[in-house]
Amino acid sequence: MFAIVEIAGQQFRVVKDQKVYVHRLDAEEGADVELSNVLLVDNDGKVQVGNPAVKGAKISARVLSHLKGDKVLVFKKKRRKGYQKLNGHRQYLTQIQIQDIILG
Repeated sequence: MFAIVEIAGQQFRVVKDQKVYVHRLDAEEGADVELSNVLLVDNDGKVQVGNPAVKGAKISARVLSHLKGDKVLVFKKKRRKGYQKLNGHRQYLTQIQIQDIILG
């Protein structure tokens, strides 16, 4: 059984007991969160597709930790002009573990 759920603007394919890195959620470490924007549920071959979300379907997850992702370097240059710019970025992430997929 798996589901496709939208979390913080991104879509993820999740199964039970899977750990996922998502954009920073506004929840404390160790807290349980409930994700209700489930787009698709596959229950052993029986597929339910939402319009846009599956009615009554929810994902329960636990927040494991808050962390920062790897550094991404952004380098800009214009040739023969002497222009160079280097920026770095680290995305704030939250690691969650999927507890259960609840059908309605």
